[in-house]
Amino acid sequence: MKYLLTLVLLLVGTQAAAQEWVDDDGFENAVSGKNAFGEDYDIVVIEFYAEFNKDNAFSDWEKLEGVKYYRCNIADSPSAKKKYKVRMAPTIFVFKEGFKEHTYKAGLDLECPVSLDELQSDIDELSKASQF
Repeated sequence: MKYLLTLVLLLVGTQAAAQEWVDDDGFENAVSGKNAFGEDYDIVVIEFYAEFNKDNAFSDWEKLEGVKYYRCNIADSPSAKKKYKVRMAPTIFVFKEGFKEHTYKAGLDLECPVSLDELQSDIDELSKASQF
C-alpha cells in the first residue's frame, strides 16, 4: 500500500509540472484562456519554441504564477508563426483576455529575451490592472 501511494504521488506530481504544448489547431483557443474543463485564465503566456534552440528556451515556466503557460513549436505552427510575425525563437507573448499585451523577442544571439522576474512583474501588473 505504501508503494502504491508513493507511485500515485509521483504520477500526480509529474503531471502537474508537465509542459503544455499548443499548435495551429489549438492556438486561438489557448490565447483566449478558455478551457473546455472550466479552468479559465485571464492571462496566457505562449513561448514560440524551436528544437534547434532548446538550450535558450524559457526555463522557469513552472515558477510563473497567475498564468497559463504554453509552448508552441514553430515547426508545427506555421500559421501562428506568420500571424504573430515570429522571426526568432524563443519569442514570448503575454495575452490578457485574448489580446496581446507584451512581446519578448530573441535577438540574433537567440538567447531568451526575458528573465523570470521581468516576466512575472509584467504579469503581476496586468493582473492588478484587471482589478479595477
